[in-house]
Amino acid sequence: MLRSLAPARRRLVLALVALVVLVVVAATAVVAVRQVRGEAAADQARPGPVVLVPGYGGTVSDLDPLVAEVRREGRTAVVFRPSGDGTGDLRTQAKRLADLVERTLREQHGPSVDLVGYSAGGVIARLYVRDEGGAAVVRRVLTIGSPQHGTDVAQLAQDAVGSCPTACEQLATDSELVRQLNAGDETPDGPRWMTVRSTSDRIVVPTDTAELDGAVNLTVQALCPGARTSHGDLPGDPVTLRALTATLGTDRPTAPTGVSC
Repeated sequence: MLRSLAPARRRLVLALVALVVLVVVAATAVVAVRQVRGEAAADQARPGPVVLVPGYGGTVSDLDPLVAEVRREGRTAVVFRPSGDGTGDLRTQAKRLADLVERTLREQHGPSVDLVGYSAGGVIARLYVRDEGGAAVVRRVLTIGSPQHGTDVAQLAQDAVGSCPTACEQLATDSELVRQLNAGDETPDGPRWMTVRSTSDRIVVPTDTAELDGAVNLTVQALCPGARTSHGDLPGDPVTLRALTATLGTDRPTAPTGVSC
């Protein structure tokens, strides 16, 4: 058929065919890159290990009630230990969390992980999901008293002395990290999200800074109206522990019921 065409027209047809082939190859490459990046969501029906991330200062003992509850549920609990004194760059901690998750999946042969972040640990968890590939391997995220939109306490600390540790500066209400973290989708596709906060928290202020668009947002006082749960009491609060089991199951996360206040 091509032989019957004039040379100029034949060259034009061949060029158009080559262009179509390039478009197809490019589209295939985009799909392949997305697959390599792991943009598919984790299987919600197959729970894996639970990785728990402590808050500002990196005190892992704060997580003890949560670790105990995870193990009572028959799940493997892995605690993230921040580098240094736990007040360093939250983005660096998110990269280290990515390394821990990769190692945990390899060692535990798990299909995915669930993340539990207390206080600043919830911000680290979010950074990991958004920026370090976590959306592909994290099934559920529970954040507890986390200053997702910054906290006035960090802002006051910075204003009072002109500076504070890096993580403190990053958790100020108008920090660059806070602005960037909340500029787009607050709960990226992949994991399912729940947050817990207490209206009696005096560290994460205002307390609704702990909420996330697209998450199940729960206050302790919604289930226990008389509770005076402080920031430090949140990991062991009965509402938090019930929210933990509600989040980490195979059903879609919902506000727990039947909490013994």
